[in-house]
Amino acid sequence: MSDIKEILSKYKTIAMVGVSNDPTKASTIVMKYMQEYGYKVYPVNPRAEGQKILGQEVFAKISDIKDHIDIVDVFRPSKEVYAIAEDTIKIGAKVLWLQLGIRDEKAKELMKKNDIKYIENKCTKMEYQKYFLKVRQAFPVLSD
Repeated sequence: MSDIKEILSKYKTIAMVGVSNDPTKASTIVMKYMQEYGYKVYPVNPRAEGQKILGQEVFAKISDIKDHIDIVDVFRPSKEVYAIAEDTIKIGAKVLWLQLGIRDEKAKELMKKNDIKYIENKCTKMEYQKYFLKVRQAFPVLSD
């Protein structure tokens, strides 16, 4: 079993860092999708703290969430990842997951040292579709 398939099978609580209250944003679409497939998703966005996104209270930072978090899923620029990685350790999460286009070598090393799984440059929604629904993302067919 691949690491990703195992992660998505085993872990069901996600702190999604950088979720927007704009329903057209990728982060919000991914959050809604993961909720629909049985994941408990906690939105994290300091600018929307105390509001609700997709029925869930928004937290300023992952350490404000009282429940146990398995996966910290990041929709923030790479330069912000290291601080999020440090908080991932503090809350005892099992996985630091960086969305498409997001990478941080120092955070990767930090996760390795702390025995926390590290996924970079991958979308949780797309990976779920690939492993569990056998759906592959494809470019739309162009017509003349």
